[in-house]
Amino acid sequence: MIFGEDNFKFKPADFYPFKDLDEINRVRAITKEEILAMNGKHPTSPSMYIDVRKDEEAGIVMIADMVKRIVDSDRYDKKVVMIMPNPCPAYRQVAYLLKELKVNCRNVKFYMMDEWADEDGNIAPLSYKAGFGNAFYRFMVSNILELGFKEENFIYHSNKTTPDYSKMLEQDGEADIVYSGPGWPGHLAFIDPVEDWFCDTMEEYCAQGAKVASLHPLTIAQNSLHGSFGCSGDIANVPPKGAMMGPRDAMKAKEVLDVHAITTAGTHVTWQRLTSRLCVFGKPSQDVPASILQLRENPTHVVMSETNIQSIRPDYYFQY
Repeated sequence: MIFGEDNFKFKPADFYPFKDLDEINRVRAITKEEILAMNGKHPTSPSMYIDVRKDEEAGIVMIADMVKRIVDSDRYDKKVVMIMPNPCPAYRQVAYLLKELKVNCRNVKFYMMDEWADEDGNIAPLSYKAGFGNAFYRFMVSNILELGFKEENFIYHSNKTTPDYSKMLEQDGEADIVYSGPGWPGHLAFIDPVEDWFCDTMEEYCAQGAKVASLHPLTIAQNSLHGSFGCSGDIANVPPKGAMMGPRDAMKAKEVLDVHAITTAGTHVTWQRLTSRLCVFGKPSQDVPASILQLRENPTHVVMSETNIQSIRPDYYFQY
């Protein structure tokens, strides 16, 4: 018997959203050295900057950017409109720094990026403890009310607000910044590669506003590993739909900070390694929603951790 021959060929599972095998193979072959050799310049998108950071620094970039924008809104007395992602506990650190610096938050307006919804499209109320709005209120809003933040400037998804979400952003002059990071199926916010979003042309796709839509199975599986759902793969406990900003809200934002730095409990294991390559270096496609950031005219700052950019190679010793 001959061991080690690569003679077993197959197609990916039907539910896998990326069907272009040539493109998958191309981005899979992009090495760490090739990414570093780019020196920050994206191969095809002049508005996209690639910023490789040590793992422990990647998340700090987002925290620092948030604090700076809010400080500047106070210092220069100007409104700042920020679209905020999945409310990780890092928001507690942002709130702590704002309080220590005694920053007045009167000019800050937060839009939540997304929220959970049930099978009928009813959006989770603010009281839902696993909800993004609930967590953001606990981690951030409740801690900066004493700093002059106006509670009416906290825009979270609800059955009332989501239909007008994109219109409200337009009336606010569009977002100054969107903080994002791709999910396992390449999603941008909860914009997944599902029928609810697909359009005949990329122009139509990118023009869509906020709405409630179905979630891809990979998004549900990914979130079942998060703390809100017990870190246990409890897929049955994850809502099947979501409310979210639309592609147009990301495309029209003045800046986007896109962070690629998720690992499994701090190990070298990360589902994001291939997904990030598809999003950042793959051909822009509706099958990879976050790849549309390459088409933006305004600046997009992509932070990739050193673990994330590691070359993708089998490890037959580590095996399973």
